[in-house]
Amino acid sequence: MSVGLVTELLIVAGEASGDRAVAHVLARLPGVRAFGMGGPAARRVGAELLCDLRQTTAMGFADVAFRLPSLALARSKLLRAAKERRPRAALLFNYSEFNASLLDGLRKQGIPTLFYSPPQVWAWRSGRARELADRATRFAVILPFEKALWEDAGADVEYVGHPGVETEYLSRIEARDRLMMTAAADAIAILPGSRPEEVERLLPVMLEGFAELRADRASIDARVLVASSLDSRTVGMMRQLAAEYEVEAHDVDPLAGISPLLPAFDVALTASGTATLEAAVAGVAPVVAHRVGAATGALARLFIRTPHIALPNILLERRIFPELVQGNVTAKRIREALEETLDGRERFRGYCTDLADMLKTKDAPSVNVARMLDPWLHR
Repeated sequence: MSVGLVTELLIVAGEASGDRAVAHVLARLPGVRAFGMGGPAARRVGAELLCDLRQTTAMGFADVAFRLPSLALARSKLLRAAKERRPRAALLFNYSEFNASLLDGLRKQGIPTLFYSPPQVWAWRSGRARELADRATRFAVILPFEKALWEDAGADVEYVGHPGVETEYLSRIEARDRLMMTAAADAIAILPGSRPEEVERLLPVMLEGFAELRADRASIDARVLVASSLDSRTVGMMRQLAAEYEVEAHDVDPLAGISPLLPAFDVALTASGTATLEAAVAGVAPVVAHRVGAATGALARLFIRTPHIALPNILLERRIFPELVQGNVTAKRIREALEETLDGRERFRGYCTDLADMLKTKDAPSVNVARMLDPWLHR
């Protein structure tokens, strides 16, 4: 039973997109007190953060290995708090390896778990599905084709919709006013990611590629959008580097994310991940860059089963939007991809509409997830 008369929920979100998704769910759960791991969005809606995601954010095998001590400490702290406070349920969003490591401990304590956006078993390590199906109580998947995959593994699963498209967009004029951009010029959204290592690998070459494009198209504009999950050192680096290229950096609202601002842009130069889909659904064609460390890249080549990196291309089952991977992430290739996408924007916009239609659900993802949690929280 929860402490006193308060219904408590354990939350674990280890990245910016998860922080926003969990915060939207918590906003649908009046009277529920949340505690656990998250970031500024979860904190804004009243969650008590025992662990801040900025201390544990990692990408790739080598990066995770570097952060193992902080990850181990966070895991211990969360399981100890769960044992002491006895929440009615746990809501775990993505952050696959870390959240998987919590499942057995939570099950032993009798705490039901909802794994929201579980591992992408369709992309690599498909054997995890059956293993995790036996360890988590329920699953909420965010891509339409994932439901059948998890059902085949024996999971209790629902398709809830993609949280990245749960947004209210500004108009193009409103978004440009907020970003202090001119009304007419073509504009590029530069989205280097939400993890420090990702930003350090991608932002310099992204800015260099944009500078080459601007040399040919003098009127073009851009903004670097700064994720709320990034630590102060990384944010400082981003601001300094952007200033060197005479590009403004703009802080993204933790709860709203990038989506409301996307109508200001014509193309999004983005790291792989949720932002690729957010951009496409907003009608902004993504140019996708993916660069990881050598060890992670070698491991990925052995196990990844999908021919595409970008979520929009995976859903469309075709290489529609440009993908630049590892050694192809160069200033020259970025400039070429941006030119191609700007010049073909009308064609790309049709595919963006197809994606938006594909991901529509009757209710918002946060409503669907709150409905799944409700029987546990009010038993």
